[in-house]
Amino acid sequence: MAMIRSFTVGNGDMFYIKHDSDNFTIIDCQLFGDHKEWLVDELIQESKDKGIKRFISTHPDEDHLLGIEHLDAKMPIQNFYVVKNDANKPNETESFLHYKKLRDGDKAFYVHKGCTRRWINVGDDERDASGLSFLWPDLDNKDFQEALRASTDGKAFNNSSLVMRYSIKNGPSFLWLGDLETEFMEKIFDHIELPETTIVFAPHHGRESGKLPSKWLEKLKQKIIVIGEARSRHLTYYQGYKKITQNKAGDITFIPDGRKVHCYASWDTYGKRDWLTDEGRPNEDFGVRDLDYYIGTLNF
Repeated sequence: MAMIRSFTVGNGDMFYIKHDSDNFTIIDCQLFGDHKEWLVDELIQESKDKGIKRFISTHPDEDHLLGIEHLDAKMPIQNFYVVKNDANKPNETESFLHYKKLRDGDKAFYVHKGCTRRWINVGDDERDASGLSFLWPDLDNKDFQEALRASTDGKAFNNSSLVMRYSIKNGPSFLWLGDLETEFMEKIFDHIELPETTIVFAPHHGRESGKLPSKWLEKLKQKIIVIGEARSRHLTYYQGYKKITQNKAGDITFIPDGRKVHCYASWDTYGKRDWLTDEGRPNEDFGVRDLDYYIGTLNF
């Protein structure tokens, strides 16, 4: 059974997917403070039985790569998936320098719209594919090329983000969009395929500046929007849509189960959601810490 985890790591993003195949995927990195050690310990524990382990970098912003040198030291990164770029910064941190080393090294695989690779989205007799696909970037798109130049010039990095989808056959799907900004998403609407997706992680940590345009939401037909951990005054709350907010729920865990997704929060104060079905499932011990609290089941 698969498991998707979204961590509360301050003003940043970090996720992992424990696939229902022989795959384990880490998405972005934000390691500091109290969670720096236990989170990496959890990654090591949960991936120990998986033959393929990969790290996917959505884009080269510090709040998506902080502590990547620590992660690589404790759990060596063998497959580094990244949008090909030449991003630079006037003040390069240790984490950014390590990102560049991985980006430009022989462990890197450069992703783009429709790209394929064995075991990420092509299975064989050895193991099944991971269920991941890349919807963006379109390397020939002029708006993307402009965003890439801005990252090369060290001016802006958000709109160089990839868009990635994880889908389970006959089950739910999940979408990550890095830190894409609203205006950019408006520009590329006619150049990106947006299949219906069960759960969407709102871009730019749920900020108003990264609010998903209405026409994107109409295409995606998502059942849940996960709003990240930006400061409340910067968030957009997607009125009229079902959502889980990270800054109130803590770490969020999704357990796909056929045409259901069982949902959990690490903070017991979040409580059950009245728009989810209460199937009376117990609280669970995910990873290496205390119990996560069952908040309900999505039936779709």
